[in-house]
Amino acid sequence: MASRSNNRNTGFENMKYEIASQVGVNLKEGYNGDLTSRDAGKVGGNITKKVFQTFRDQHQEMNK
Repeated sequence: MASRSNNRNTGFENMKYEIASQVGVNLKEGYNGDLTSRDAGKVGGNITKKVFQTFRDQHQEMNK
């Protein structure tokens, strides 16, 4: 599997770990294949909510 840079996290990676911590999912760097579907969905669902909230907020600011 191709790896980006092991020495730096992107903004998305930082957000992923932050959200996982907030929803109580123990997300570790590297392989997380042992996560349940429910836990993976908690993280992914909250990432989606945050991305759309940010988009909506920026869109509303542009239309003022």
